[in-house]
Amino acid sequence: MLRYKRLLLVILFLAALLALFQFSGLREHFNLAFVRQQFVDNRVTGLLIFVVLFSIGNLIQVPGWIFLAAAVLALGKTWGGLATYLAASISCVFTFLTIRLIGGDAIRAVKNRYARKILHGLDAHPIKSIALLRILFQTVPALNYALALSGVRFRQYLIGTMVGLPLPIMVYCLFFDYVGRVLHVS
Repeated sequence: MLRYKRLLLVILFLAALLALFQFSGLREHFNLAFVRQQFVDNRVTGLLIFVVLFSIGNLIQVPGWIFLAAAVLALGKTWGGLATYLAASISCVFTFLTIRLIGGDAIRAVKNRYARKILHGLDAHPIKSIALLRILFQTVPALNYALALSGVRFRQYLIGTMVGLPLPIMVYCLFFDYVGRVLHVS
């Protein structure tokens, strides 16, 4: 049981953080309209607010597409995509460092053959594995938690994240730009 102590600490931290945001009413502000309005109202500070909201949202399980859609609808597909890439990268780093600080490499303590097989694959090709995971799952918080707890080096995590995020962000930018034009959202 002692080997799972750090994993339990991460779970308790995330549960407490989620409860804080849920019961304080702050989670209600993490929606498409609110995030988009921050860009519209605050052109100068909107990007900073966007990065902070994206980073907190990633920790409390707010889907990244909400932030991407808000950025595209407020700034257009090019600038919205660039803002999202910046915010998503910072958000992933923030989540990684926070979870790593609390949980260390707790997944390494799990005695499961599937977990060991996955970790072996991650260890063999960390950058390529992380880039592929980013292409498939973008900024999904559970992926950030797992990678932080996997013991992968920060440098490898950062490179894999920076390489893997652009493709799905570009695809989503085109999609949300199209939806915005069809629905006449400006």
